[in-house]
Amino acid sequence: QVQLVESGGGLVQAGGSLRLSCVASGNIFSINNMAWYRQAIGKQRELAAVISSGGSTNYADSVKGRFTISRDNAKNTVYLQVNSLKPEDTAVYYCYAYVVDSRHHGMGYWGKGTLVTVSS
Repeated sequence: QVQLVESGGGLVQAGGSLRLSCVASGNIFSINNMAWYRQAIGKQRELAAVISSGGSTNYADSVKGRFTISRDNAKNTVYLQVNSLKPEDTAVYYCYAYVVDSRHHGMGYWGKGTLVTVSS
């Protein structure tokens, strides 16, 4: 079993910054892609940013130039630096990781989310 725990969300004024963290723990042999998704009230969950095990990154157009995803493989941790925040960035931010366990079975896992609220 694998657990993902996010932290770093909160209330921030427009133009501000936050750093989100997500730590994976449990039966982990390796972690492939890690990602941050977000879901605003009344909207579908959407991909914000993804990073491969080798460090390649991709971003949603809406966050390019403002968000930066990174990871520390030794700590099984993924980060999301969010800058120049806008009220429309308000959402619950979820961590996702594709984990290979000790039996070499692969599966995607989700965290429970951390709320980011941006005031205007």
